[in-house]
Amino acid sequence: MAEKPAEPPVSPQIDLKDPVVAGVLAWLLPGLGHFYQRRYAKGVLYLVCILGTFVYGCYLGSSRQMGPVRVVYFSFRSGDERLPYLCQIGIGLPALPALVQANRVFSGKEPLLDGFMAPPRLEADLVDEPAHRTVADLNKNLARYYELGTVYTMIAGLLNVLAIYDACCGPVAGESAGSEDEEAPEEEAAEKEGTGKEGTDDQ
Repeated sequence: MAEKPAEPPVSPQIDLKDPVVAGVLAWLLPGLGHFYQRRYAKGVLYLVCILGTFVYGCYLGSSRQMGPVRVVYFSFRSGDERLPYLCQIGIGLPALPALVQANRVFSGKEPLLDGFMAPPRLEADLVDEPAHRTVADLNKNLARYYELGTVYTMIAGLLNVLAIYDACCGPVAGESAGSEDEEAPEEEAAEKEGTGKEGTDDQ
């Protein structure tokens, strides 16, 4: 008599609570949506890894001469289309000050905090302050760290998109386990038919 194959372990059901609220919280701050769902281990993991990557990128894109965090800014002016910001905004709240600074600069006001996340000038300014640096100044003075800081902050934003998906829809592994459970009865039926044929042949 053929032994019955062991059933695959059933993955525990995860209470996602309100997926929309969890997704919004996960976008505002990495891991916050998972804390809302009481998935504390993942919340801490995303908070430390994703936010740490973003902060490190901001550190690389900062200097005393250029000012703090010059690699994260919003600008779609002619000659300065800042496409990386579309990825950086995935980190949520930490990248939102760039929108406030851009609004001030485009309204003719002075940026705050020595140009923190403020869009650079397109043309040279007579005032020698970090907030008045141009795109060329940033590339020249920060050198390779300008690109490295941009890449790190972009990666953090894109990684948080995956964390948002996890908060809204749950772990992907649960879906694959479910599909395996559906295929199991068909495999068992095929094995029984094969066993029956073998018994008939023996007779």
